[in-house]
Amino acid sequence: MQDLVPLIELTRGGTAECLHFGALAVADTAGRVVAHAGNPRWVTFTRSTLKPLQALPFLAADGPRRFGYGREHLALLCASHGGEPQHVERVQQMLEAAGLGVRALQCGCHVPGYVELTGAPAPAAYDERHHNCSGKHAGFLAWCVQHGHPTHNYLAPAHPLQQAIRQAVADVVGLAPGDLAAGTDGCSAPNYAMPLANLARGFARLASGSADPARGEQFALLADAMTAHPDLVSGTGRNDLAFMQAGRGDWVTKIGADGVQVVASRSRGQALALKISDGSKPALYAATVEALDQLGWLDARQREELRPWRGQAITNVKGTLVGERRPVFRLAVD
Repeated sequence: MQDLVPLIELTRGGTAECLHFGALAVADTAGRVVAHAGNPRWVTFTRSTLKPLQALPFLAADGPRRFGYGREHLALLCASHGGEPQHVERVQQMLEAAGLGVRALQCGCHVPGYVELTGAPAPAAYDERHHNCSGKHAGFLAWCVQHGHPTHNYLAPAHPLQQAIRQAVADVVGLAPGDLAAGTDGCSAPNYAMPLANLARGFARLASGSADPARGEQFALLADAMTAHPDLVSGTGRNDLAFMQAGRGDWVTKIGADGVQVVASRSRGQALALKISDGSKPALYAATVEALDQLGWLDARQREELRPWRGQAITNVKGTLVGERRPVFRLAVD
């Protein structure tokens, strides 16, 4: 079996110009692979798709009740948000509930994502709360406060928080903690690489909510929050907002940097995990929509809603049609 296969091809004037390789796995809650393209056990870093699973120790310790976090705050735990006012406001609420200030966040600072996506002017001032991972980090800090652990080094791999996260992630995806290849994410938090099939399994369990015998309450809270507030999980013009809106409450989705995306169906008990090897966002979006279509998860309305994410027509700055982006794979059904 080839590990990586061609997924998306770009043509210009009818001649092939670019070819994007990748792999994908569709798995159920038991980890059974039901469909794939390329090697379903291709190992890749999870990047921000990991965020809902990183929130599990906080929920297991009843953190939301302890700090008064509602669904909107739980959505921020899982977010790669755009740094819009509604995101910043709720991150501030999370910090205040834990008795902490903005400088406790160690995610760093960048121009809010909505600036690039919407063309809006950047705010006169921005800080760590505007970072797309600030909700996750606020939850990290709240866990530390709740358990009496230091906050100055909460991102250290040996910190009790990160050890608890590693154990929870491994448990949910069906691996041993030592089998998770470790790295550092863009926000300086530990991140883990794993086979696509295991990532899909973790999200299938997340989407199953209360049906999961081990973590049903935690999964239900997170899945409900994400589907109820996709605008807080992502933001204006962002991928997860569009996909969860198209999913009409059934899809729990999360995108990650450098070509990773997961879409889980609550009604089907399955999830699709996909990696584009060169990290191309347009190729990732197009391949994800095509895979969902081949799986039969799209009705006519959803197909139309997600049509812009296929990015089929390639135009230049004058709006002239110059090429095409098209899928070149067929799912193998296991």
